[in-house]
This record gives sequence, C-alpha cells and structure tokens, in this order.
Amino acid sequence: MRELVLGGVKSGKSTLALELATASAGEVVFIATATAGDEEMRRRIERHRRERPANMEVVEEPLHLAGALEREARSGRCLLVDCLTLWLSNLLVRTDDALLAAETGALVDTLPSLPGHVVLVANETGLGIVPDSALARRFNDEAGVLHQRLAARSDRVILVAAGLPLVLKGPPM
Repeated sequence: MRELVLGGVKSGKSTLALELATASAGEVVFIATATAGDEEMRRRIERHRRERPANMEVVEEPLHLAGALEREARSGRCLLVDCLTLWLSNLLVRTDDALLAAETGALVDTLPSLPGHVVLVANETGLGIVPDSALARRFNDEAGVLHQRLAARSDRVILVAAGLPLVLKGPPM
C-alpha cells in the first residue's frame, strides 16, 4: 500500500499518517526529513520526537529520500515519511537543479517497487495566494508537480482539513 497524505499546516495530516502507520501490521520506521536550521525548528523537531512512540525506529534523511526508502523497506514494515515539504525545501535551497531532478525522479520511480507499506506526508501549498518571491513560487510549482506524480503512483491519496480526512483516490478508510 502506498499512501499520500496531503493537508495544510496544522491540518492533522501528520496525526492521521501516524495513525495509518501504526494501524498497519508490523514495525513502523519513521523517516524524518527536517533539519534544525534555527532554534524554533529545533524545538519543533524535539516536540515531534517526544510525541512519537518510544519504540519507533527513526531514520533522519534530509536529501536522499529514495535511497533511505530502498534501504529501510521490507515486507511487514511500514515506512512513514514526514515530510515531503521539508525534504523538497532542503533540495531547493541547495540551488542544484540536477540534484533536485535526480532526487525527485528517484522518489517517484522507486515508490511503486518498494516492499511493505509506505505513508508519505506533504503540505498542500497550492490553495493559497501566489507568493511574492521567486523561490516560494518555484517551491509551490515543484511541490504541485511532485504531488501529482506521487498521487499517480499511490494506492490511496488523502486530503486532510481541520483534522478531517477526505479520500481523493483509493479505498475508503
């Protein structure tokens, strides 16, 4: 099962994704993409660490996500990636278009062949105003295209708003 969970900031998408992952049979591996670039982000990461079950294995991978998924995926295991938004941001700030294309392409290409269950979490950013900076506009464009490509390869796509899930594709929850 491949699941893509989309939603706005504080929509409840991460909570739902964690519920989906822990409800799956077997071990859950949390793949974290965030980096602590400032004190506020460091506090957020620490809060998320405290909120996760203590027995959950955590793999930190800010750039080479497809490689981490390939290493960690196996039958009877659920990989929970939180979140694609931060991962994409990490790639964009490197200003290396070849790296961005290679890593996003690798993720899209790798996803269908992975054994086990995969739950991907991402912020849906295309519902707001058009940003006033070139980097933010590029981020929205790249995120929108990535979400479309991943949705096409996912068994279920869920949009979360106000803590309420709406299944856009695939079996009901």
